[in-house]
Amino acid sequence: MNAFIGVDTSCYTTSVACVDEKGIVCDHRTVLSVKPGERGLRQSDGLFQHIKNLEKLVPELFQTVSGLSVRAVGVSVSPRSNEDSYMPVFLAGKTVATALAASLQVPLYPVSHQDGHVRAALHGNEQLMGESFLGMHISGGTTETFLVDEKLHISLLGGGEDLHAGQFVDRVGVSLGLPFPCGKHLEVLASAADPVKCEKLPAIVRDGICSFSGVETKAQTLIKAGNRPEEIAYSVYDCMARTFYKMLMYESEKTGVDRILIAGGVASSPLLRKLLHERFRKHGSITLFFGESALSSDNAVGVALRCRDRFIK
Repeated sequence: MNAFIGVDTSCYTTSVACVDEKGIVCDHRTVLSVKPGERGLRQSDGLFQHIKNLEKLVPELFQTVSGLSVRAVGVSVSPRSNEDSYMPVFLAGKTVATALAASLQVPLYPVSHQDGHVRAALHGNEQLMGESFLGMHISGGTTETFLVDEKLHISLLGGGEDLHAGQFVDRVGVSLGLPFPCGKHLEVLASAADPVKCEKLPAIVRDGICSFSGVETKAQTLIKAGNRPEEIAYSVYDCMARTFYKMLMYESEKTGVDRILIAGGVASSPLLRKLLHERFRKHGSITLFFGESALSSDNAVGVALRCRDRFIK
C-alpha cells in the first residue's frame, strides 16, 4: 500500500501524519507547553520544543507505517503561500522532512500551513474538490477569508486588521484564569450561560476586514466590572459568529460564490458552528461546510493529503 507522510510544526503543535490511497493511517500530535498565565510562546522556545517533540513523534510514526511503501513526504514550510510568509518554528519540520525524504529517496513537497488546514477541512467534504469555493481560516495566528480555485490555489480576500480570533479568545480566557490555549475551557464556561442575559459585544467589520482589539478591550472591561464569567464567555462566541457572518456575507455577495468552507482551530468549536449555522440558515442560497472537529486544530493530516494530491497528479 502506498503511503504519504506529512509534517507540520506550527506555533503551538508538533504534528506528523500518514495517509494512504484510502484515508488516514495515523495522526500523531503534541501540543507545545505554555506556562500558566502566559498568552503564547516565543518562536525560539517553540522551535526548541518542536525539535524535542519530533524525537519522539517520528519513531512513533514509523512504527505505525511499517510495511507500507512511503512514496512522498509533505511538510509545511510557512504560514501562507505568499513569498514573504515566514516563521522560524516551521524550520524544525522542514529540516526533519527534508532528511526523511532524502533517506527514503522520495520526493519532498513543501506546502503552507494554511494549505494544510484547507486540505484537512476538505477531508469528508470531497464534493468541493475540483470546484471553486470561499474559505475562511480562523485560528490563533490567522483570521482570513479567501477564494480557493479548482486547483486549491488560495487568493486572499479579507481578514483581521489587528487581533486574530484565537488571540481574542485566549486573551479573554487568560484574564478569566483559564489555561492556555483557552478555547475549549472558554466554551465550557459559555455553555453554562443564558444567552438572553449576555451583553452583546460589537461585531466590527468594514469592507470584509474585521477588528477584535476594541472588542477585547470591552470584554476586559466586563471582567473588571465583575460580570459573570460564563456570560462573558458566551458573548465572545456570539461576537465571533456575528463577525464571521458579516465577513463571509460580504465576500459571497462580492464574488457570487455561495459555498463556504471554514477551517482552523477556532472552527473546531461546536458552539461557534451552531451559532454560524443558525445565522446562515436564513440565507438558503449559501451552503456552509466545516471539516471534522479533530482535523480543525493544527495537524499534519492536511499536509499529508496535499502531498498525496501532488504526487498523484
